[in-house]
Amino acid sequence: MQARALPEIDGRAIGATVDEMLNRHPVVGLAVGVVRDGRLKFFDGRGVADIASQLPITEDTVFRIASITKTFTAIAVMQLWEQGLVDLEAPVGNYLRSYELIPAEVGHRPATSCHLLTHTAGLGELAHPWGAFLPDFGESVKVGEPVPTLADFYRGALRLHAEPGNRFVYNNHGPSTLGQLVEDVSGMPLDRYFRERIFEPLGMTDSDLLRSEAVAQRLATGYEIRSGGVAEVEDREMVTAGAASIYSTPRDMARYLVALTRGGSNEHGSILSAETLAMMFEPQYRPDPRIPGMGLGFFRIDIGDRIVVGHQGTHPGFHSQILLSPDDGVAVIVVTNGAGKADFWLPAETSRLLRHLIGAPDRVVPTDIPHRPELWDDICGWYRLSARVTDVRLRGMMGAGAEVFVRGGRLMLRFLTPIPALARGFPLHPADRDDPWVFLIDLSESGFDPMRVVFGQDRAGTTKRLCLDVMPLVLDKQPAVTNPRRWTVGVAAVAGAVTARGMLRRRAQNR
Repeated sequence: MQARALPEIDGRAIGATVDEMLNRHPVVGLAVGVVRDGRLKFFDGRGVADIASQLPITEDTVFRIASITKTFTAIAVMQLWEQGLVDLEAPVGNYLRSYELIPAEVGHRPATSCHLLTHTAGLGELAHPWGAFLPDFGESVKVGEPVPTLADFYRGALRLHAEPGNRFVYNNHGPSTLGQLVEDVSGMPLDRYFRERIFEPLGMTDSDLLRSEAVAQRLATGYEIRSGGVAEVEDREMVTAGAASIYSTPRDMARYLVALTRGGSNEHGSILSAETLAMMFEPQYRPDPRIPGMGLGFFRIDIGDRIVVGHQGTHPGFHSQILLSPDDGVAVIVVTNGAGKADFWLPAETSRLLRHLIGAPDRVVPTDIPHRPELWDDICGWYRLSARVTDVRLRGMMGAGAEVFVRGGRLMLRFLTPIPALARGFPLHPADRDDPWVFLIDLSESGFDPMRVVFGQDRAGTTKRLCLDVMPLVLDKQPAVTNPRRWTVGVAAVAGAVTARGMLRRRAQNR
């Protein structure tokens, strides 16, 4: 894409944006870094790394970047691919020595590294059902306790829940398995591999997969902001290290982002070829061409006329987000060591900041595209979320799926979940004048970017599925008689009738 003139980096304006962010969302400590022209052009540290000592947030404060670790593991796999040691389309079992991936059913295609890199290998959110009742879904231990190997944690085998390539479910077990693959193929422990093949070449001298003494000395304390105040969280180590365990600083993460925006290299060295990195940013899983989809280890997002890639990180007490526009050479890192519900607002705030940095307009819901009510009969109905009961985060947010219906003359979408804000429903706003099956949900009152909703048809032109540009998820249309809301309402009605009948009987008896 042709380069375009970018707005000048205005430190005061960015600082004012950070002020607005903190006015909307209180935090204990926050670090914001802006990368452009191959270096860290702006840094702003707010709040404290530790409440007791009142240590300020600096470029050298160590944070837990949580799931942004997944991008490093993806790069390690691609390094092995560049060396011809791993075929992305070959069965993972060709390389994995420490444990097995067991197919959900006999005859299913085997999972590949590409499936694992795009969260489409058929793995669920939980490795063990009892993990739903444990901290970090059973994937962590207290600091100081021995961290089991993945072979021990998975008991020699990790079972898939669906055929690879058929569905997207975000999880830690695919990236952790890729980390084990890196160890098994390279013959190096993953922490050493990261240090020698990624951190040291990029000059990331203060980053580690393990809690080294240097890391521990400058590690921020993690907090949560709750209804009763600010509380320090229990510090734990992740068993699924390749998915969530890196410790890093804003200065080191800026060096990482420089490499991601400059074809795999920074002033210190190189980790990948520009061609390989570009391939990682391209859509490798996209259930519908109208949504950005998933790259290899990186999520893709539409910002203006640019495709932006990035990743979020969430660990108790820590939240982080990276976003970069490869065509503009601009990237943003935002990390915090204590905030309320930052896993929801941090991506939107980081996206808003990046938009301003690359001169892209805010994503707004158009108001000049007419509705097409003649299509609503085909669109209305309920759409099932193809996730297991043990996919607790997806189920917790979306319940059984979504329902499209008409209320007050408006086309609406609601999620079949106990969460009132999601169950009430959202108007569907037409978003494409030439494509009447593309809509946006306006989330501006909650401080979020609009969410794209796309309806897909079969060859006969009948609507069969609903795609969201969140993660990206696919929901399949189901017969109306199977709508779980219908039987839920029915059960409630029967229960209400029985209760009312009992009350009337008791009243009659008491007269």
